[in-house]
Amino acid sequence: MICIGESLDAAARAATIAGARPGIVFSTAGVHPHDAAGFDAARDVEAIREFIARGAVAIGECGLDSHYDHSPRDFQRRAFAAQLALALEVRRPVVVHTREAEADTRAMVVEAGSAGVRGVLHCYTGSHALAEAALAVGWYISFSGIITFKKWTDDALIRLVPDDRLLVESDAPYLAPVPNRGKRNEPAWVRRTVERVAQVRNVDASALGAQTADNAIRLFALPLA
Repeated sequence: MICIGESLDAAARAATIAGARPGIVFSTAGVHPHDAAGFDAARDVEAIREFIARGAVAIGECGLDSHYDHSPRDFQRRAFAAQLALALEVRRPVVVHTREAEADTRAMVVEAGSAGVRGVLHCYTGSHALAEAALAVGWYISFSGIITFKKWTDDALIRLVPDDRLLVESDAPYLAPVPNRGKRNEPAWVRRTVERVAQVRNVDASALGAQTADNAIRLFALPLA
């Protein structure tokens, strides 16, 4: 399991959880676009670098969000760019949040990916064009419990992602999949998302679960036997 540290405080908590469960839980460290207004490049990049040195397997959750605009968009771009640059430097993948910011996300992901940065567009509900652009530079696409909701209509997007670039996630404590929608989400329920993806792709759910686990191990370079 990848425990996301979407702020420096959350990264510290995630590191503690991962440290207590070696080989089972792994942590990340980053600054979410909602908090980008307070991002200090010198201070925060160094803090993320220290979390990486202590064992964090990825940078993020970072990215761009033009839906809520909790931080000005130029601050979001600056914070995202700094974290992408760090990812290139330390050779760690990035976990990217993007919402209603497709043009900027595409430009920044393609530039970073072309330079060698790898990452995942997490909890993805965006366009086929953005997904294809990310896949073209070696990135991964992850689906959450949203794809089990009645409002979900884009099964073609689920089929678009190659087998070796497909991930699934809980996004716990949010987005509990049907039949648990509305409850506090739990990592165990990610199997509901796996089952839905398998149904759409017309494959066996157990085989798909094994594939997505292998994909996660590869992307995050998890130190597992």
